[in-house]
Amino acid sequence: MKHLKDGTFFKLTDDLYIQQAAVFIEDAIQYRTINHRVDSRSLRLYRWYYSDAYQWVLNAAIFVILALAFIEKPSSLSVTSDLRFRRVLWEPPCGLTEGIDVFCLLLFIVDVVIKSYLIGWEEFQKSKWLIAYALILAASIVDWTVTLCLFCEERIRIRRLLRPFFLLQNSSLMKKAFKCLRQTIPQITSVMLLLALHLLLFTMIAMLLFTRVQTTEDDQEWKTYFRNLPESLTSLLVLLTTANNPDGTYLLMNLLTAIIYNQFRGYLLSSIQALLIRRCLGIRGAFEVLCCEHPSKAGRRGSVRMTVSTNTVLQVLQKVKMSSAHKQEMIKQVKAFTHDCVTAEQFRALFDELHKETVREYPPKPAYRSVFLQKLQTLLSHRFVDYFGNLIVAVHLICIFVALVRDAETPISKRDGFFLGVVNGSFVLYYLLEMAVKIFALGIKGYCSYKSNLFDGLLTIILLILQLSSLVQYGLPHPGWNPELHGLLSLWETVRLANMLIVFRFLRLISSVKLTSLVANSLFDLIKNLRAFAGILVVAYYVFAIAGVVFFKDKIPAPQNATNASLNASISSENMTQQCGTYEQLGYWPNNFNDFAAALVTLWDLMVVNNWQVFLDVFSRYASPWSKLYFVAWWLVSSVIWVNLFVALILENFIHKWDRTYHPSFSDQESEYQMSVQDMFRDDLEEPTEDDLLERLRQHPHLHLPRGPI
Repeated sequence: MKHLKDGTFFKLTDDLYIQQAAVFIEDAIQYRTINHRVDSRSLRLYRWYYSDAYQWVLNAAIFVILALAFIEKPSSLSVTSDLRFRRVLWEPPCGLTEGIDVFCLLLFIVDVVIKSYLIGWEEFQKSKWLIAYALILAASIVDWTVTLCLFCEERIRIRRLLRPFFLLQNSSLMKKAFKCLRQTIPQITSVMLLLALHLLLFTMIAMLLFTRVQTTEDDQEWKTYFRNLPESLTSLLVLLTTANNPDGTYLLMNLLTAIIYNQFRGYLLSSIQALLIRRCLGIRGAFEVLCCEHPSKAGRRGSVRMTVSTNTVLQVLQKVKMSSAHKQEMIKQVKAFTHDCVTAEQFRALFDELHKETVREYPPKPAYRSVFLQKLQTLLSHRFVDYFGNLIVAVHLICIFVALVRDAETPISKRDGFFLGVVNGSFVLYYLLEMAVKIFALGIKGYCSYKSNLFDGLLTIILLILQLSSLVQYGLPHPGWNPELHGLLSLWETVRLANMLIVFRFLRLISSVKLTSLVANSLFDLIKNLRAFAGILVVAYYVFAIAGVVFFKDKIPAPQNATNASLNASISSENMTQQCGTYEQLGYWPNNFNDFAAALVTLWDLMVVNNWQVFLDVFSRYASPWSKLYFVAWWLVSSVIWVNLFVALILENFIHKWDRTYHPSFSDQESEYQMSVQDMFRDDLEEPTEDDLLERLRQHPHLHLPRGPI
């Protein structure tokens, strides 16, 4: 090819290097591995695979296949799950859900084929997740075929238990969190063993204390709680989950929380460290492939320093899909370089912009020419104006509170709306004035850039509309003001709605107090970063719900006097004669496993340990004593492990926020900081060395870099 003089070959090669560099940088931004094919056709397929359109279709397919459980037999399309009144509205015909199911499965087959092609056979053999993906798809297709052969009458559908895997494998962070969770479980076995010994020891003591005696009156504890070993263990396990057992609740369970927090944090830190290595490897890989472009310009291997031209870097940045703010800042830095070349150190430092905290900058305040307006703007921009506004809101709430206390026992027909009418009208006028003052001081763009201002402004406009409608329909307030209903809302309904909005407006104080703002921001950040861990909880809910439907469907018989009467029917006399605290006596008929939706609600009740001994008892009586293992397993997964992980994330998030808020270099910044999971562990991560990165790049299965010295 050396005889080509028109430069076509070199142009195609340069375009390939730029395309490779752009894809590697996109991998670094998304913390993806770069061990995939790097030829031109594969790169186009790779970018299409990770495009927003394809990922949206894939996520939609995952959502649809998971949602099939609500309409598959047994269908959840009923008015209520109450055994006394349940009536299924519609059952899907055979072939409908199966058709949707196989369509999603075929899409997943295409997905696994594309993934396998992009990484190559050798990398596929190393990927346990992809191998499991292929095996689960094969098992699902076989189970789907069995369903059609049996005309949709089979009792157990194995593929329903396997569906949550599709959600799990589609998220890199969720897979990391699942791996951390799996590695954390063996580390907490010591505390679980201590918990088991605690239960066993006190079970033996209880069985020795509450033994069977001659008289029936003295056998109540033995009959109810300690008849045999399984009953005794169950009774003490239930007692452990209540506040009546302080040694278990406040000692062992808190110790378990501390151990889970410590171990999980260590494993999550190692996973985040692996993500950081991926990012550094992608950035360094982009630089290395750019060094292969025009060696005379970029520098020769074997020289002391290798460089890439700034024009090449600018071309790559233009092709990379990233946030516009980061891209513009990087382009600005590249253009500011004094030399027409970029070294490896400068290239890496350029992408340190990705590590910088996401800060929301507010638009500048409007500049007025008049000196009087400038001084007025400075005065109205002072923080004491906000303090005064918060004081006014507090006074308004006090007035509403006084009116509520005064009219608490007064019938609506005898109430006088004059006081609240005047108070609310006066304060709404002040809120309008405050809104206008802020717009004058900050400008319309500056006012809208603060979420608290948007919240206040929206509530103020709604309050104004309510006040105007009240004036139009009922006139001005006067003593004895209590007119009859006109229009959609009565006077008191309008006042009550306005008062509720005013109470919500009081939430503005959260952002004004530093500590409450810190707590609120920690909760908001937690919600944003909880997707991976919430996804694992969804997987657990899904699997246990499907298993519960298989094990316990129709196990609890409906009461004999059940009719299609009103859902608000009172508790029957039969329930009143049942033993106190049982499923029947408490009227827990809606809590069952007769369909998927009812199973989810029942699992939620069990997760919050809401009278879970009732479910242990009823399913032991109607299903099998071994059913207790199912409920104990769910208690361990949800209430013990996942809830403690949730507490660990809250602690980590709050500690990071606290340190950052009260750090001298950050406390005075007027910006809005949004934290990711990686930011939570940023200070504890170690940057990989250059030799380590180069060695990893030389082991790339599809990228063949020269092995000369750098």
